Amino acid sequence: MDTRIQRFASELPLPFSKVVRAGGFLFLSGQVAPQKSGNTANDVAAQADAVLRSIATTLHEHGCGMADVVRASVWLADLDDFPAFNQVYAQHFEGHLPARSTVQARLAGGALVEIEVQALAKE
Repeated sequence: MDTRIQRFASELPLPFSKVVRAGGFLFLSGQVAPQKSGNTANDVAAQADAVLRSIATTLHEHGCGMADVVRASVWLADLDDFPAFNQVYAQHFEGHLPARSTVQARLAGGALVEIEVQALAKE
């Protein structure tokens, strides 16, 4: 087993790691808002906020923060939601904007937004 790569299992009953630490970086798997979280079902801003809060929590668990994110990949179910998504997204990065790609895609479970990030890991 390569000790330079650390894998942290997902709590979900699915075959993926929630986080992988490798080469000085943290790679977080894509996250969607849990559908049980109340009013997030049809509101892209609420879903984006829930996802970004979850990402911040996961980063914190690994000694990092949102300012350590260097890259984000975003999938929106509808690109018409781009302005509303961007408002929430900018608030979570407080001027530390990472490189980003955003595309439209059909998302699992009726999610409106999915985000994955890569962050510089703290030593």
